[in-house]
Amino acid sequence: MTLRAATAADPLPPVAMPVPRPAPAVSPGSVWVLLRGLSRESGHWGVFPNHLLSELQALHPHCRLLPLDLPGTGALRGQPSPLQVPAIVDACRAELRRQGEHAPVSVIGMSLGAAVLTDWAHRYPAEIEAGVLINPSLRPFSELFRRARPLNYLELLLLSLSRFSARLREERVLRLTTRLTPAQAVIDHWVELQRMHPLGVRNTARQLIASLRYRASRTRPAAPMLLLCSKADNLVDWRCSQAISRAWGAPLRLHTKAGHDLPLDDPQWVARAVAEWLRDRSIQGVGPGEWH
Repeated sequence: MTLRAATAADPLPPVAMPVPRPAPAVSPGSVWVLLRGLSRESGHWGVFPNHLLSELQALHPHCRLLPLDLPGTGALRGQPSPLQVPAIVDACRAELRRQGEHAPVSVIGMSLGAAVLTDWAHRYPAEIEAGVLINPSLRPFSELFRRARPLNYLELLLLSLSRFSARLREERVLRLTTRLTPAQAVIDHWVELQRMHPLGVRNTARQLIASLRYRASRTRPAAPMLLLCSKADNLVDWRCSQAISRAWGAPLRLHTKAGHDLPLDDPQWVARAVAEWLRDRSIQGVGPGEWH
């Protein structure tokens, strides 16, 4: 049989094209950093990390969680808490490196932790892949009277100054920050945390000052953000989250019955909300770090 050279007129053989797949909402193996709020340490997350990890690993088996204590709390109680949120961010970045983790990471921040996440995402956009803000209170998106309920914050500060027993203080904090959590479910654990890592009055006051001073950028962060808030929150008006959602064009999920400590009141709801957001992004073909 005689072979001949192919000419331009010859039809080209069909080429098998790869079938496009939805881009993952976060990179496989992503690290999710968890940041708590005012005067609370990573041990106060309760069972929420277990629910969250289960949901995340159903999407990406190699996802990991890294709860970080803010300076002045938990294992870092010996450090002075900075008086400015950007300085808290830099301390968290340093702690992340000290633990051998490298950016980019995804972050879930609650209350003061949400302010830390927001500043981190604005100033170091390459380091944050995705973020979830839980019951945030951020200027300039809300009127001052809606931003926070100052008398309740003052009560939290006075509790740290009081001579009440640790159990009585923690029971009062629980009443201020939750609506659905029975005291017997967490108080023993909270008292033990207080025994191991005594709450410093000075650092509590410094964290409150940093929170009240912080003013977020009006420009939405480069990383995609999800907002979760509680309509029955006694510390922060839920309309703060609504205002941020409208300004940034970020999705908002509203819990109608939980208190300020939403991950404690309904950990399964929060974990599912995060997973559903990531799953929806994946179905829509939105890549890591992209808003839409």
